[in-house]
Amino acid sequence: MMILGIDTATAPATAALVEEGQLVSDKVQPTQTQCGTLSPITDRANHAEIVLPLIDGILKGSSLSLPEISAIALSIGPGSFTGLRIGLSTVKGLAYGWDVPVVGVPTLLAVAARVTDWNGLICPLLDARKKEVYAALFRKRAGTLERLTEDLASPPERIIHRIQSYGSREPCLFIGDGIRVYGDQIKASLGDRTLLTLGESYPTTASAVARLGEEKFRKKEFGPLGPLVPLYLRSWEKPSLIPSLTKEVP
Repeated sequence: MMILGIDTATAPATAALVEEGQLVSDKVQPTQTQCGTLSPITDRANHAEIVLPLIDGILKGSSLSLPEISAIALSIGPGSFTGLRIGLSTVKGLAYGWDVPVVGVPTLLAVAARVTDWNGLICPLLDARKKEVYAALFRKRAGTLERLTEDLASPPERIIHRIQSYGSREPCLFIGDGIRVYGDQIKASLGDRTLLTLGESYPTTASAVARLGEEKFRKKEFGPLGPLVPLYLRSWEKPSLIPSLTKEVP
């Protein structure tokens, strides 16, 4: 079983191939430097120009064609509003054309699943702009992720309060680009309970999407392609869905 994982909800866009739970290949665009910065300069690159070459590159690099893929796993949000629309519309076009199943994977779950060397609280934290973050809280034990909160779009103070409400001094690992903006604030509130990472030392988000998608595909936990839409948390985002994401292709 070969699963193609794609993430356009976060920056940078990534794609990965997973076979029987093992990472075969992954690709990042734009590329990430050792310092955790992105090249080219912007980390909000034009996913419309990136996603198809990204998919083509990872398939060619593994000497595979799309019909040889068992399923496509896609991060469905929350995340970049434009990135989600581009990713899903692109994947739908490929899936309809090549008759490949598509499995949606929540983005924050995939970001948390990237963490390979930590047991305890994990908080994926993505910059949602407008002084808000996309975040959720998980606990990892013996390789298993337990969800502790729903996905949230909120000011960072609300996330900090949720962690403080657990009452213990348990450390929390924050992962994602939200720490670039709010890392100092989190440290000031939680002190030595805080561990921060952009995630550059971990596998890509797409690789986690592929692994989680493989699990869902095996359990047949996916539905028809047509109704699959991005997971938007803000009410003002939802009416803006472009028709191509909600309309069945004849």
